[in-house]
Amino acid sequence: MKALQKDGFEVTRQKGRHVQMTMYSEGEKSTFPVPVHAAKIIKQGTLKGIMRKANISVERLEGLLR
Repeated sequence: MKALQKDGFEVTRQKGRHVQMTMYSEGEKSTFPVPVHAAKIIKQGTLKGIMRKANISVERLEGLLR
């Protein structure tokens, strides 16, 4: 979630263990849910889905996590 925030996404709301991330780019709105489970690793398929919706490559994500 912190990596997405560094890339310009905002937490727009939270319900239970999921937050809604939103980013406005060139007049378009991109919104998707992100699970927030303490001390748990996000599954590979879930992470790939989040990256696809956020339009972030693996290299970009690695850079944001540094």
